[in-house]
Amino acid sequence: MAKKMLVAYYSWSNGNTEKVAEQLADACGADLERIETVEPYPEDYDQTVQQGQDEVNSGFQPELEPLTHDPADYDVIAVGTPTWWYTMAPAVSTFLAGADWAGKTVVPFMTNGGWPGSVIDDMFDAAGDAAEGPSLEVRFDSTGGSRQETPQHEIDQWVSSVKCLL
Repeated sequence: MAKKMLVAYYSWSNGNTEKVAEQLADACGADLERIETVEPYPEDYDQTVQQGQDEVNSGFQPELEPLTHDPADYDVIAVGTPTWWYTMAPAVSTFLAGADWAGKTVVPFMTNGGWPGSVIDDMFDAAGDAAEGPSLEVRFDSTGGSRQETPQHEIDQWVSSVKCLL
C-alpha cells in the first residue's frame, strides 16, 4: 500500500520556503498545507525580525490557524521552515509540538540566507518519536531576497530521495 504524504510549511516574506514545498508536493503527489499563525506578523520586515527574535529567544509558540489536513492521517510529513534566528520559525515549532509523531517519518527542509543554524536538528528533536527522513537546506541570497543559491539539481536529488519513502 502506498504511503500518504503531507507537505506542511511556513513561509513569511518572499515565498522561498513555499517554492520548495510546492516543488516537493507536486513531484510526490502529496497534499500541501500552509501553516498560518492566528495573529499575523507585521508587514514591516524589521518589526517582524525583532518580534521573531524575541519569540525564538523566549521559546514562544504562536497559536496556529486550524489545519486543513490532519498530520495523523499521513505516513510521511515533510515540514518546511525559513530560518529564524538560527532555528525554525516559531509557527513551525508550534506545529511540531502539536502532533503525535510516533510511527511517522518526518522530512525537514529549511531555507536560509546563509545562516542555517541548528534548524534541521531542532526539527528532528521537536518531532520526537518520528523516523528521520532525508533533510534539505536551501540557501537564498543573504539580502533577504528570493535568488536561489542552492543549485536546483541538489533540490531535485532530495526530492527523488523523498519519493523513495512513498
